[in-house]
Amino acid sequence: MILYPAIDLKDGVCVRLLRGDMDKATIFNADPVGQARDFQKAGFQWLHMVDLNGAIEGQPVNADVVSAVIGAIDIPIQLGGGIRDRARLDHWIEAGVERVVLGTAALEDPDFVFAACRDHPGRIVIALDSRDGMVAVEGWTRDSGVRALDLALRFEDSGAAAILYTDINRDGAMAGVNVEATVDLAFALTTPVIASGGVSSLADLVELKRHEGVGIEGVICGRALYDGRLDPREARAVLGG
Repeated sequence: MILYPAIDLKDGVCVRLLRGDMDKATIFNADPVGQARDFQKAGFQWLHMVDLNGAIEGQPVNADVVSAVIGAIDIPIQLGGGIRDRARLDHWIEAGVERVVLGTAALEDPDFVFAACRDHPGRIVIALDSRDGMVAVEGWTRDSGVRALDLALRFEDSGAAAILYTDINRDGAMAGVNVEATVDLAFALTTPVIASGGVSSLADLVELKRHEGVGIEGVICGRALYDGRLDPREARAVLGG
């Protein structure tokens, strides 16, 4: 199981939000490039990045920072935030991003997402950001009224690399992962699932690892790594990746 350290970008710096609220952002590092290098030195095999401003505005905002990170590290990058058309998708693939995360587009422009999965097999991740079981879009600012499971099932045979499932109510709150909802989703799908939102301790990782067999590929972690609640070496050892 892969542990994805997260760099969430707001106004060019590394932040963590509380339950997706842009007004409740804690700055953890003003140097995203340095943070990415630190994660690579710590032995992580992937980096997960999100352009938070881009997710809300519908187009990349922190592109210069993302490009700098791409040029600074050797581990593969998984990137999301404001990527909603073919030109931006192709730009980041050509720039060296290994996986592109599509969220709002999965709901609003499914044909684009199906085409992206077809043309870039294994390199598209579909983000399901869930608030009380319903998908939220546009940087978590708007509830769609669509159930997360229903949206996931639409893309079962698309060729997506994974479904990224985030429980918004737990994200950044250090309340523990919503293991039950994550497991239920993974059990219902053949597409691998990446868990996100609320990781606060090794116990969360142990519990997720216990359910790896239902199709949980990995877990994203941010705040717990930044504030030292999780030791990178111990965390990776628990997950075996």
